[in-house]
Amino acid sequence: MLHTLKENTAIILPENGLEEKLAQADKENRKLSIKLGFDPTAPDLHLGHAVVLKKLRQFQDLGHQIIIVVGSFTARIGDPTGKNKARKPLSAEEVKHNAQTYIDQLSKVIDIEKTKIVFNSDWLDRLDFSEVIQLLSKVTVAQLMHRNDFNKRFTENTPIAVHELVYPILQGFDSVKIECDIEMGGTDQLFNCTMGRQLQEVHHLPAQIVMCMPLLKGIDGKEKMSKSLNNIIGLTDKPNEMFGKTMSIPDSLIDEFIDLATDFSAERKKSLKARMEKGENPMNIKKLIAKNIISQYHHHEDAENAEQFFNNQFQNKNFDSKTFEPVPIHSLKLQQNRTTVLELCHHLRNDLSKSAVRRLIESGSVQIDTIKIVEPEQMIEVVEGIKIKMGKRKFFKLV
Repeated sequence: MLHTLKENTAIILPENGLEEKLAQADKENRKLSIKLGFDPTAPDLHLGHAVVLKKLRQFQDLGHQIIIVVGSFTARIGDPTGKNKARKPLSAEEVKHNAQTYIDQLSKVIDIEKTKIVFNSDWLDRLDFSEVIQLLSKVTVAQLMHRNDFNKRFTENTPIAVHELVYPILQGFDSVKIECDIEMGGTDQLFNCTMGRQLQEVHHLPAQIVMCMPLLKGIDGKEKMSKSLNNIIGLTDKPNEMFGKTMSIPDSLIDEFIDLATDFSAERKKSLKARMEKGENPMNIKKLIAKNIISQYHHHEDAENAEQFFNNQFQNKNFDSKTFEPVPIHSLKLQQNRTTVLELCHHLRNDLSKSAVRRLIESGSVQIDTIKIVEPEQMIEVVEGIKIKMGKRKFFKLV
């Protein structure tokens, strides 16, 4: 049990804290309270979030109490991004919408029926100004400046707003109010989680331990998975999209995805890594990873169908045999039936900027029927039956 709970964990603070908490819970015949806090700043969960959620599920399966703290107050003031500026505060309406979306998606991994969900506005909104000052007095500026991004911004003379300094204190106070035993998060949350330990101690409560999970890199293989970086595999992505995105990861990410994104057994993970080391085609391993991911968040049949779709769509060289998404011509809202390739493609991919579409065309990533197009301003007749390929995974047919 202890080995399972520690598996893949990047940081446990203090080092023997988990053993002590489990022994204490056993002695007192009670459940441990496991906290995960999040500010509902973007309404979509992805595989990076699932790394922590799956660890929570392990505790839940052992009978412990999971507490999700929704930052309904802290999201309204804006928190430090970990980069070089504060995150934009959200309105109460945005917080409510995003929080509900998060909660709905949590059920992809944890048992919502057995999960306690609380909102930190329930206690933070009630603090009067003298109570806020008393809370702030428990922490020194020197302690706050130990947070890496604060220290870096201060050194570089980049502005730090006072409310950003307050944010970790408020998050730590959440641990005081719910009296949690363990706080979970990614390694980027280590400072905020340890603030909870400190504030519990000054409020004469047993200090929580901190368990931080590694940050899963995004499909670009460069930075952590983040919606703002457009490098995510979302928990609600459709099976075909999940499969295609997984197949696009660089080979250097395969071991990391095996460890953090799949639910293979330890023996199976070891076997797949060994096959990679022996020189097996990485595509074979990626397909197994992709099917496993889809099976976790959809169904086994969806995984099989997604593999068949991928094989036909991206490994079958016959263009006309591909599956094309039908697009009604009238939905494009073009002024006339003759337009440039750039305008047509921008209407088809309105999620991309016009400059991004132009780069796709100029790089040779756009094909109309069987002809590769590299000139964005080339004129084209918009008629029924035209087939357009954009990039590696987007196929359209005008109807």
